[in-house]
Amino acid sequence: MLFQVGGQGVRPTFFEMAAAQQLPASLRAALTYSIGVLALRRPILHKVLDYDDEFFALLMLVLETHSLRTTEASFSESLYGLRRKAVNIKLSKENPRTESGHSGLKKHQKALSVAFMVVLPYFKSKLHSIYNREREATLQASLWGPSDVRIDDSDYFDSGASHVPAGSLSTNASLWARVRKRIEAFIGDFYPWIHAGNEGLTFAYQLLYLLDATGFYSPGLHVLGIHVCRATGQELMDTSSRISKIRSRERERLRGPPWLKALQRVLLSCMYTTLDYAQTGLIAAVFFFKMMEWWYQSAEERMSAPTVYPPPPPPPPPKVAEEGIPLPPDRTICPLCSQKRVNPSVVAVSGFVFCYPCVFRYVSQYKRCPVTLMPTTVDQIRRLFHDM
Repeated sequence: MLFQVGGQGVRPTFFEMAAAQQLPASLRAALTYSIGVLALRRPILHKVLDYDDEFFALLMLVLETHSLRTTEASFSESLYGLRRKAVNIKLSKENPRTESGHSGLKKHQKALSVAFMVVLPYFKSKLHSIYNREREATLQASLWGPSDVRIDDSDYFDSGASHVPAGSLSTNASLWARVRKRIEAFIGDFYPWIHAGNEGLTFAYQLLYLLDATGFYSPGLHVLGIHVCRATGQELMDTSSRISKIRSRERERLRGPPWLKALQRVLLSCMYTTLDYAQTGLIAAVFFFKMMEWWYQSAEERMSAPTVYPPPPPPPPPKVAEEGIPLPPDRTICPLCSQKRVNPSVVAVSGFVFCYPCVFRYVSQYKRCPVTLMPTTVDQIRRLFHDM
């Protein structure tokens, strides 16, 4: 569903917006996986995984700030050729209805966009982790009792030491620890409602966006007064010239002796090159992560799947001994009594079938198979039930 927004660009489809919103999560998963693989050989990288929220927030802060500054779009939106434009509500004197137009983003809108895309998700992840800890603590308390009244192993075995009463733990705790515990308990109680309200409001906006009832894909864009539109060809052509002007002004602002200016130019060039190729490199990292995820998932499925082998061929039939009882042409006839078999039973060592009374008497007397003369006992006679 496409429609013109204010005459300045076409509104992107719902699926384009959803893909742009999902890209940061895929990027984070790719970076976490890559760092985890590298940490197998470099244990020092485990410290990065301990602060993965801060590391990813800092990375996205740099990328989003640079992208909004140069292209007036977020990092993921610029990949799909989208641009953010401020909504200007005007009241025409001739027409009492409101008319909407678009203009470039202002500085405060760019700053608030970064806050909505980086800062708020960071705090949301922290609140989610605190809620998970509180939920686990509540579950453990329901199973084992509160942690402050549990008997420690060292207290149990150390009978000669003086034990501190459980009530004195909270008395000796610092004020900050008590405040922090109350804040975490408050978050554990109210975070589900906040999370449900946010998810419900976001879903409502996405549903209205899908039905062409609103031009805002999320409540954050509505609060900021920003529409996301597909960039025109002229805007895409002007992006490179805008970046060149920004970088030229930054080079002109360099101050200091010649050697310091040269060093600053080298550092700026390195930073520009890194930012220019960061988009391509990160997308390649996401693609590589997805490929490796598919590879390892298919390998695990192959390893966990039961191996199906073809059925083994039947063993060759045992040879009839020269002095043994010959087999009748009709396979339903007992070789011993030459009558129709009753209570068919097989001799395990040879596989031939006889009447149970006949073969039982013969094996009890001769201790061998009647046909092959192979040694056997009555314990190796098996009853067959295929004819029942």
